[in-house]
Amino acid sequence: MNEIPAAGDSYRLRALVVEDEWPARNYLVELIEASQLAEVVGAVASLAEARQALQLAAGGLEIDAVFVDIALGGSDDETGLDLVRTSVHHARRPMFVLATAFKEHAIEAFELGVDDYLLKPFTQERVDQCLRRLHVRKRPSPPSSPLRIVARRGKSLVFLEPNEAWAFEAADRLTSVHTPHGTFDLDLSLSSIEASFGRALTRVHRNWLVNAAYIKELEREGGETRIFVGLGIGPERRGVSVPVSRDRAQSVREMLLASATGLRRA
Repeated sequence: MNEIPAAGDSYRLRALVVEDEWPARNYLVELIEASQLAEVVGAVASLAEARQALQLAAGGLEIDAVFVDIALGGSDDETGLDLVRTSVHHARRPMFVLATAFKEHAIEAFELGVDDYLLKPFTQERVDQCLRRLHVRKRPSPPSSPLRIVARRGKSLVFLEPNEAWAFEAADRLTSVHTPHGTFDLDLSLSSIEASFGRALTRVHRNWLVNAAYIKELEREGGETRIFVGLGIGPERRGVSVPVSRDRAQSVREMLLASATGLRRA
């Protein structure tokens, strides 16, 4: 018989949350993280973003479980069940949990092979129970090949290692990746990129994700905060200056100082 893991099991499931209402999405993320049985590697608002994240996962960075609402605003009459249907025949299909306020879809959901059905309002006890069931069904698989980033340069495709990315920028409905080799276009949204690379990237602005390992300078002038991301310090530096939103400025500063020494703190 498979042993049901307790909180804090050494293997943590990688979860994607798909929920269009921010308060519900944030609350479910908190419950999943609090269980210590899973880590949320992405939280997105639409089926399009979820499919992008799953497409990237198929390339190497696995998502174990998808928590998806049924009714998603702006999804062109599609529901969370459609995401399950389109994944039925995928070789690396993740486990699915319907997280919804509508209990009448339960029979159809289980016929499609969903692994659990969470009804709103969610509770910590019920989410923990769900994750323990998922743990029984899923154990670590052998490590897969590292995921690479594919970007565009004109009519060519450029393949980049994740640690070559300084920052990702969204502007004018386009997404770009800034690297030592130049700036290239991507077909993915920032949310999908964040879902795929998890905590390797830091959201410093609604239009910017950065690789914290390449943050070289933090500048505060007036009410504005900026960071320099790239290589080198001084006139010969190479990289990009990135704005930090006011609501994230303090947390970004604390993150940088938490892993550094040399500054006297009040």
